[in-house]
Amino acid sequence: MQLNERLASRRDARLTVRVATNSEDIYRAQKLRYEVFGIEMGATLASAAQGIDTDDYDALCDHLIVEDRASGLVVGTYRMLPPDAARRAPSLYSEHEFDLGRLSTIREHLIEVGRSCVHKEFRSGAVIALLWSGLADYVGRHGGRYLAGCASVSLADGGHQAVSLYRQLEGRHLSPSEWRVTPHLPLPLHEVQDDAAPAPMPPLIKGYLRAGAYVCGEPAWDPDFNCADFFMLLPMSRLTGRYNKHFVG
Repeated sequence: MQLNERLASRRDARLTVRVATNSEDIYRAQKLRYEVFGIEMGATLASAAQGIDTDDYDALCDHLIVEDRASGLVVGTYRMLPPDAARRAPSLYSEHEFDLGRLSTIREHLIEVGRSCVHKEFRSGAVIALLWSGLADYVGRHGGRYLAGCASVSLADGGHQAVSLYRQLEGRHLSPSEWRVTPHLPLPLHEVQDDAAPAPMPPLIKGYLRAGAYVCGEPAWDPDFNCADFFMLLPMSRLTGRYNKHFVG
């Protein structure tokens, strides 16, 4: 059974998830990314004049989209770079921010994901759950053993949330040392006071952790997107029972 046929049954009353099949699908995902990253987060986007967020990796990637059937809007998206496409790229996208040298032994089995976002009026568990369902199906279909990518946290508050989150993550969720990555531009953790109450965990990072993912070291600072990026790695062998049953079946 084809991937989009399997995903057709993963829906609620309004939402469906599938892999983009044409340029119009991808364009609608890029418009959503622009609305979230460019307008809401104030990111500096080279493609802002076009009203979309796009880069050279879009042509190499597959794009997962969640659609609201009532309005026809794309309300959630993820993009995936499988190993065969990664071999045609000059580097993984994450290598713009991190030294991934220690991951060389698993790169041939790694699917890189990124550009995840959800429409501001649909930020509920339903959209996140559908995105995870789509990712799990996609990874299984492409024989991926590892899922990796960056989870972003806004620095609009001066970095307090990002630092608080790292302090929470480093105690319980750091990867084994052989999978640690090094940011090219580290977030200056020592310059931010983090003596306030622990920051709430963003839904995306919470989803990664519940599935069994690691955070692979300190976050990188992305000045263009005004965010801290946490490099997350999920060995599919660690996919927790609840996630495996619900998302993979």
